[in-house]
Amino acid sequence: MKERFNLRRIGLALIAPVLALVVAFIVTSLVLVAVGDPVGDVWAALLDRPRPRSIVNIINSASVYYLSAIAVAVGFRMNLFNIGVDGQYRIATFAAALFAGNGWLPGPLNVAVAILIAMVTGGLWASIAAWLKVRRGVSEVISTIMLNAISAGLVGWGLRTVGERAPGSNTISTREIPASSQLEGFAWVPGATGKVFTLSLLAVVVGFVYWFVINRTRFGFDVRATGRSETAAVASGVKVPRMVMGAMIASGALAGLVGMPALFGLDHSYGLNFQSGIGFIGIGIALLGRNHPIGIAFAALLWSYLDKSSDSLQLKAGVAPQLVFIIQGVILFAVVIAYEVVRRIERRMEQTEVARQLRTERTEKEGAPA
Repeated sequence: MKERFNLRRIGLALIAPVLALVVAFIVTSLVLVAVGDPVGDVWAALLDRPRPRSIVNIINSASVYYLSAIAVAVGFRMNLFNIGVDGQYRIATFAAALFAGNGWLPGPLNVAVAILIAMVTGGLWASIAAWLKVRRGVSEVISTIMLNAISAGLVGWGLRTVGERAPGSNTISTREIPASSQLEGFAWVPGATGKVFTLSLLAVVVGFVYWFVINRTRFGFDVRATGRSETAAVASGVKVPRMVMGAMIASGALAGLVGMPALFGLDHSYGLNFQSGIGFIGIGIALLGRNHPIGIAFAALLWSYLDKSSDSLQLKAGVAPQLVFIIQGVILFAVVIAYEVVRRIERRMEQTEVARQLRTERTEKEGAPA
């Protein structure tokens, strides 16, 4: 009976993403028909095998998206909405680039300390929102959104104060990281001119640590308990304010890692053109992956694949690359709705199963000899 019940739960868990993708396919096709775009050409372009160069770009972007999503997921696991990952990784990357650019330490040590500085900076920046929530009752949604704007202003001021302008360019950036600290990457994709970021390995490490801490430690148990029922957590002795501080700081520290792969593997400095918005992408990916490290990995790859397919849509199908945003949005909504529908079905089935077992036990008791 238990085995059958577990198989049923696994089946329901698999149905949700499949149902979401089907719905996304249907809705996107209807949108294409409505605006007069070629449905077949669009899906042929999206499903076409990417070139080696595109595969490298997909992996690199997916690793960055994964780090952002894990940072968001830490807060989600205890019903904390850390909307400030974008600001946290921005100010953390600036601090790390500022330190690494001076080259005070030799090669790998310079990289390691810069990563540590990024994590500390991200954690400290997130602790402001945590303190406001614990001590003043300020919603973390409001405080982190405001901190995003403040961090953008601080980084902009910092760049104009200590940044350098390249000759003949209007771009201001921090001092370039010494060559001994620049990471060449891995030539994992045959035929590709680019390389996979060396620090994409951070995504693997962070994913495993996240799984281990959440599922195998007391801290992780307290996080999950607080997220499911704060009242029950308090009754069991969990210090909720301390958990809020710990979870937000951990989320900010992980957010500090978001900019590291590109900083040491591609850009080698932090400038005004450094990619922004990754924190908000992480929110969508965390939702798609249901805060599970493996689910987030698939969601990050899917999101990155769609991002890199925008150019091929314009070249092969003759449609606007912004169509990718519609597909991503539809998939996100479809996944959220599909999981909610499956959750309700699962709860109904559990109630039916419990009621059946109770009836069976009552019948056995009534039929037992006195």
